[in-house]
Amino acid sequence: MPLANIPLGTIISCVELRPGQGAVMARSAGAFAQLMARDGKFATIKLPSGETRLILVTCMATIGVVSNSDHQLLVSGKAGRSRWLGRRPRTRPVVMNPVDHPMGGGEGKSSGGHPRSRNGIPAKGFRTRSKTKASNNYIIERRKK
Repeated sequence: MPLANIPLGTIISCVELRPGQGAVMARSAGAFAQLMARDGKFATIKLPSGETRLILVTCMATIGVVSNSDHQLLVSGKAGRSRWLGRRPRTRPVVMNPVDHPMGGGEGKSSGGHPRSRNGIPAKGFRTRSKTKASNNYIIERRKK
């Protein structure tokens, strides 16, 4: 149903970002967004991440929550069950060599340096989003203050 026809305060899911694009937001198990307000041709939506954002009222959304909300509570129980799903083991960067990762190397059990990605970009708190991105105008409140 288009956002223009959905009552305010309704829990919605599978929200389009651009009209006719198809669902892109609030699609995973147990996820939902909330329709907060409507103003002219835009609707304000609170997303599962906590971000508040403007979306065109011509965009479609599904009323209700995506099912299987207990999905995140599933415990694999053993390494093999994760392997069946195609998830390979992850090696910690600290135990790698300097050639493999910026946090690798050192004598003995030295835990290493500033948290970084494999190509040297700082992780944990470093903002990677472009400040000149066109859709920044539509974000009312970021997920992190």
